[in-house]
Amino acid sequence: MEAAITIMALLFVAFVALGIYATVKVAKAAKRGVDRTIDQARRTVEDTTLRAKSLGQTGVAGELAQLRLSLRTSMRATQDSLNAGVAEDASLKESLDLFQRLSAHGRELDEDLKRLEREPDRAHVAAQMPELRRRTEQITHSADALRFAARDRARKFAEDELSSLSAQIDVEAGALRHWTGTDSPGEATAGPGQGQGQRQAWSGAESGAAGPSGQPQAIQGPDPRLTAYPWEKSTRPETTT
Repeated sequence: MEAAITIMALLFVAFVALGIYATVKVAKAAKRGVDRTIDQARRTVEDTTLRAKSLGQTGVAGELAQLRLSLRTSMRATQDSLNAGVAEDASLKESLDLFQRLSAHGRELDEDLKRLEREPDRAHVAAQMPELRRRTEQITHSADALRFAARDRARKFAEDELSSLSAQIDVEAGALRHWTGTDSPGEATAGPGQGQGQRQAWSGAESGAAGPSGQPQAIQGPDPRLTAYPWEKSTRPETTT
C-alpha cells in the first residue's frame, strides 16, 4: 500500500513538473513572438520617419536620413536573403558569417549617423559628410555583393536542375515510345490470321517476352516514385531562437 502511494505521489509530482515546464515554454514562445512584433513595428516606424525626413528636409539633415535609410534597407535585404538561402544551401554559412562581421560596422555607422542627427553644429556635421558617404557606400556595396551572389548561385542551381530534369524527361519519353518502332506498315492492314498473331505478339510483350529484334517489348506503368516533384519542398520549421 505504501509503495502504491509513493508511486502515485511521484506521478503527481512528475505531472506537475511537466505542466510547469510546458507553461514556461509557452510563455517564453509568446514573449519571443511579442518581442518580434514590437521590433518589427519599431523598425517600420523608424524607416517611415527616415523616409519622411529624407524627402521633407534639405541640407545635411535630409542627407543623414537618406544615408541611414539606404544603409538599413541594404543590410536588412541581405540578411533576409542569406537567412532564407542558408537553410537550403549550407555553403552560404560562410557568407552569413561574413555578413555578421559586416553588420558590426553597419551598426556602428548607423549609431554615428543617428548621433549626428542630434548634433546642433551643422557646420561640423557638414564636414563629416564626405567620410560618412564613403563608409555608407562601402558597407552597402559589400552587402549588395553578398546578396546578389547568393541570388545568382540559387538561380544557377535551379537552371542546372531544370536542364538535368529536361534531359531525363527526354530519355524517359523516348523509352516510353520505344514500342512504336516495332510496328510495320503492313501490320495496320493485317488479315484475320495476322491479327491473331498480332494479339499473341502483344500478349508476349505484356508478359515481358522479347520481340523479333530480341529487345524486351514490355510497356511499364508509371513509376510511383515520380509522384514527388523537384519543386516541392517541405515547410521549414519556424526558428524559435
